[in-house]
Parts: sequence; C-alpha cells; structure tokens
Amino acid sequence: MAARHNYDESKIKTLSSLEHIRKRTGMYIGRTGDGSHYDDGIYVLMKEVVDNAVDEYIMGYGKLIEVTLNGPTVAVRDRGRGIPLGKVVDCVSRINTGAKYNDEVFQFSVGLNGVGTKAVNALAGRFMIRSVREGKFAEARFEQGEIREEKQGRLEEPDGTYVEFEPDPEIFGRVRFREEHVIRRLRMYTFLNSGLKIRYNGEVFVSEGGLKDLVEEDVEDDAVYEVLRSAEKDLEIAFTHTTRYSESYFSFVNGQYTSDGGTHLSAFREGFLRGVNEFGSRKYEGDDVREGLVGAIAIRLKEPVFESQTKNKLGNTEIRSDLVNRVRDAVVQLLHRNPKAAERALAKIEETQKLRRELNSVKKLAREKSKAVSLRIPQLKDCKVHFHAGRGRGENSMIFITEGQSAAGSITATRDPNLQAVFTLKGKPLNVCDLKRETLYKNDELYNLMRALNVEDSVEGLRYAKVILATDADVDGLHIRNLLLTFFLRFFEPLVVRGHVHILETPLYRVRNRKETRYCYSDGERDEALAALGKGAELTRFKGLGEISPGEFKHFIGPDMRLAPVEVGDTHQVPHVLKYYMGRNTPERREYIMEHLVVEATA
Repeated sequence: MAARHNYDESKIKTLSSLEHIRKRTGMYIGRTGDGSHYDDGIYVLMKEVVDNAVDEYIMGYGKLIEVTLNGPTVAVRDRGRGIPLGKVVDCVSRINTGAKYNDEVFQFSVGLNGVGTKAVNALAGRFMIRSVREGKFAEARFEQGEIREEKQGRLEEPDGTYVEFEPDPEIFGRVRFREEHVIRRLRMYTFLNSGLKIRYNGEVFVSEGGLKDLVEEDVEDDAVYEVLRSAEKDLEIAFTHTTRYSESYFSFVNGQYTSDGGTHLSAFREGFLRGVNEFGSRKYEGDDVREGLVGAIAIRLKEPVFESQTKNKLGNTEIRSDLVNRVRDAVVQLLHRNPKAAERALAKIEETQKLRRELNSVKKLAREKSKAVSLRIPQLKDCKVHFHAGRGRGENSMIFITEGQSAAGSITATRDPNLQAVFTLKGKPLNVCDLKRETLYKNDELYNLMRALNVEDSVEGLRYAKVILATDADVDGLHIRNLLLTFFLRFFEPLVVRGHVHILETPLYRVRNRKETRYCYSDGERDEALAALGKGAELTRFKGLGEISPGEFKHFIGPDMRLAPVEVGDTHQVPHVLKYYMGRNTPERREYIMEHLVVEATA
C-alpha cells in the first residue's frame, strides 16, 4: 500500500507575484518557444513593452518609437510622458500597479491588468528601465525580476521611457528573434495607428492609410476591387474581395492583434453580410458573400475583456449588437460611395453563387460515380475507432498517407487496426495550387482522400485525430509531401492550423552488429552509432519506406513513433507561400533557384 502523505497547513504554499510568473509562465505569455513561431513568448515580451509606448502615442504624446534588436537583447525608447520618477520601480515590479486603471491618463489601453512589464521583468535575465521627465531621470536594473541597482539624476534627453531586456535562458533556453516576425508585429502597430513612426534598427515604418494599407499588402494582386476603408475614433474597418477561396481576417482591440478573433470579429462578419444584402436588396448566403473576403476590423474599448492574459480573443458580448449595426451601416455607405467597387463586389458574389450551384452538380456526379464503382474507398485500409471532436473519442486515431504498395504493405502489416488507418496514393498527387475546388471532384485520388478523411462538407467531420504524411526521405518523397501540404493548405487549411497534420519521421540508416541494432535519423546519429558499435558494424541506408521490413517498421509507428507537427506561423502568409513555391513558374522563383542552386563537383 502506498505511503499516505499528510495534508496539513504546512503543505499550503503562497507564491510571490515574481515566483508565480516564473513558475506559471504560460498563464502570462502563452507558449515559450525558441522564437521560430510567430506567437512564441519572446515576441509577447517585446509586445508588452512596445504596447506601453504605443499607448503614449494614442494619448497624444510622442510620434516616434525606436526599437533596437541586438541578438537576444531588445531595447525600446518612446517619446511619451515618461513614468513618474518615483514610481519607476513599482511599475515594473509590483503586480497590479500602473496608470492604466485611470481613465484620465489612459482612455483606451490594452494593458489593463497591471501585469505586462512586470511579466517581462520577471522573465528576463536582464532588465533595465529608465524614465526621463523634464531633464531628470530615474533608472533601475533587475536580474530575473530581482532589483540590483537604482539611479537618479539629471539627463538632457527628450521625455520618455527606455526599456532594455533579454529573455532569461533558464526559462526560454537559447532563443533567436526572427526578423520577419518582429517586422510584421511592428508594422501592425503602424497600420493600426496612422502617423505613428517606428524606427527598427535604422529602418523606418509608417502608415498613413491604416487598415487599408494592411489589407492591400496582404491581398497584393488578388484583389477584385480597391480596398474600401471606414475610420472613426473607436471603429475602423477595411475590406476587399479576392480570387481566393477562403475568407481571411485581421482583428484588433486597442491595438492588440486578436489572432483568435472574438465578439468584434463575429460582429464584423455578420455586419458585412447584412450590409451587402441591404445595399444589393438581396438575400445572399453568408458563404457566397464572404468567400474570398479579406477584411480587417479595429475597435477601441475602455474596458475590454479578453479570454486570457495573452489577449488573443475578445469576450465582451454586450457590444455585439451595436457593433453589427455599425459595421452594416459602414459597409452600405462605402458601397454607395464607391459604385465601381460595389459593382465588382456584387458581380463576384453572383459568380460565387453560380459556381457553388455548378459545384453541387459536380459533387452529385462524383458521388454517383463513386457509388457505381464501389461502396468503399479502394485505397483506404480503415481502422475501427474514429475521431469525434468534442466528444473525447478517438483522440489516438490516425491515418497514414503513403505512396506505393510496398510502403503501404509494411505499414498495413504492422499497424494497430483499432487506431491506425492507411491510405495509399497511386502516384504523385495533383498540384492544386492554381486549381479550383471542382478539381477535388474530378480527380479520383483527391476525391477519395477527401472522402476518407470525411472533410468534404466541413473539417469538423474529420475521422482521424492525426493525419500523417508517410513519404520516402528522398526528392520524390519530399515532392509528394509538398503536394499533399498544398492540397491541405489550399482547401482544408483548418486541419493544419489546428495541429492535425503531421510528418512521420523514419530512420535513414540502420547500424548493427551481432549484439545490437540502432536506427539513425540523421548523419550525426549514424556517426555516433558507428563509433559505439565498432569497426565490424554493418551500415544500411534506407532509400525508401518499402525497404524497411514489416518486422522493423512496427517500431517506427508504435509508442516510440517520431512525428513532426506541421505548423503555420502566420495563416495570412499561406497564400503567398503557396503561390511562390507551388504556383506557376515565375521569374522570381527561377532567380531564387539559380542563386541557391548547389552543384556538387564530380571527380
């Protein structure tokens, strides 16, 4: 019988705010990460500091913010009012302390809970803050949230606040700020605050068109008509239709990018539909009106309620009804004031409506054809347990998508038939980058794959928790993987965004002697195994999955299976990436290939 633990007063712990932030980091900044993902915590730390500088601009103080990045060290200098000198230490170290609670000082602010820079300070290996007001300054230096030095004196610099910090390696490990992520975040601030100037490592970002500039940059040449924009003090919207299939949005609250949307985004979608129907005196379906729509909404609230400290989703339900009506009115006015754009918008919607009807006919024919051939999907070896999102069933179910009978044979022979299904491709799948949705119904392979996954009507019907791409680790295998990813990202993007799509990692080498066998996934692991097993070790290079015997394969799809999740750092970049790498050949892509082509010398 296990020993019983005494549960008494001595077991109750009270953490200081500093200890709580460092121990429960995820509550404050979400994921930690090494900087490779757009939402990694190091960018949230930077954002918290820049937010304060932008709040000063919103209140009318300082049009320039300087951001400097040097390795892992971030420095931000604004031209605002500067923190009152006697409160500099408290504002960055005492939780629930700040001026954001005072409507007279900050009317519209994202930092409402008095946490932001305290979290940055607590999670930084080094943190320094300096406030300058009327020729005087106060400065404090911290390490891991603990104060190390304070200074005061005179300094002939413009009023404002300077913050410098470095993420703590004990929490984040070795990190690298990706310049593309930093620039994208900083440019977001300029789109949301027309006239604000941000100087980043010497490069200046500024926007006069606000959200219009943001949408124009995102749609590039895909726009059906010019981007329309409406701007008021507490509500700004911008939109256009594109030739894309999915709808795409940017939503903001008090300058905070709400990547998961919330009340304001759902109000924009409904208000947009109502506005178009009122202008056109029609009753279009939401799917027809919003297909290809790229929109942006930014609102300012005195008391926003976010669903977490990371502020990715707005929860103020009381604003929805009024916001729907305001968006509707703004859309109607914009369409009346821009008759050419309105004409093209309605033509686009009419065309989408017509194509949807035609697509329904194609769907019907494809289903009839499928039933005539077989009631079952010929390329699918199904499993018994399926995934049901929200019901807690089939969380461990998976489907392997592989190419060729030999590879499929090894997986099928060793799989767990309860939880593991196999779909066998007959060859390289079609590149759908520039093709329309009807292609899914005219191409047998893609149609069968869509049916196998059960995502034809909605990705909510997905039958397997994990969709695993199991291709050879050679050029052809990588090409097939890219074609499959293009298929998912073009027509079923939520599957990737929600983390359902994975890549199966299989060994490149087998190293063995009479006593031991090691499987190696890289050249480095191979070299280590050869050194460990000695001179007589036998080395085998696996060129394809079909070369791995069923007896061996069971190790690679069992409990120790190595899976690499396919992640999307920024969904708004997906159309551009697909078009560049998988679209029609362009001079830009040819130039890139020629510049990066590596030609190995031959003996």
